Amino acid sequence: MLKNKLTVLNLIVLVFLCIGIRNTNAQSTVDLRLNEILVHNDSNYVDDFGKHSAWIEIFNSAHNSVNIGGLYLTDDIENPTKYLIPKGQPTTLIPPRSYIVLWADNEPDRGILHVNFILKESKTICLFESNGRTLLDSVTIKSPQTTDVTYGRLVDGGAQWGYLEKSTPNANNDTKPKISEADKFVIFDPSGIGMTLIAMLVVFTALAFLYLFFKGIGFVMTKDARMASKMKQAASPGLVQEGLSGEVNAAIVMVLYLYGDQIHDQEDPVITMTKVSRTYSPWSSKIYGLRKSPR
Repeated sequence: MLKNKLTVLNLIVLVFLCIGIRNTNAQSTVDLRLNEILVHNDSNYVDDFGKHSAWIEIFNSAHNSVNIGGLYLTDDIENPTKYLIPKGQPTTLIPPRSYIVLWADNEPDRGILHVNFILKESKTICLFESNGRTLLDSVTIKSPQTTDVTYGRLVDGGAQWGYLEKSTPNANNDTKPKISEADKFVIFDPSGIGMTLIAMLVVFTALAFLYLFFKGIGFVMTKDARMASKMKQAASPGLVQEGLSGEVNAAIVMVLYLYGDQIHDQEDPVITMTKVSRTYSPWSSKIYGLRKSPR
């Protein structure tokens, strides 16, 4: 009975894991965006056969790789399964925040990135999920389209579309010069005073942190020694006198320790005084100080 319950539990866990994996894959394809198109290609980007064909760029806005194999690309929303992007191909894997270009030349025999329709006769481009029903993204082609001028999102994956100043297949659509954070700071603080103050603040903050850190370590490491000292004082309150230096207290404690263990000299406490038998001391005799007269 217990074995059957464990088997059922394992099956339930397995089902939930499969559902989670499926949902994860589904969520990753939701991040795909039709990003840029070129309808009339006269002297623009060329394919691997050296041909100037219309092309469609798909952008992966996620931070994980997404394989578009198994998805459908079409120029007719009434026919969502017009072109099936083959599965199991390494070329259909889009890295994070990257792109893939498909050629709308109606020449699918030239490779898996060549779809079976052209853009000159198209009004809408749609990207469908592998089930052929879920619409992932779409774009309506404005007319007329200018030769060698691409129509795309002004910002990769953004909502606003427009004619781009530069054609950017497999690249960022926003080609405007960007000001870095360092350049912004230079504009804000041209003299460098702010940077100096920030640097000094960082250095002194780090020093204060290190002081508190090592102070705390010293406090923790000497905790046992302080507790032992307090216990010794509590056991012998009159042993250590207030106001004396540590050396004096250490000497007193050492003497008491030696005395308690009988490790000391045995002195006679009786003092005796004996009278000297000689009536004078040679050290005070004057005869040793007289100078003899020469002969």
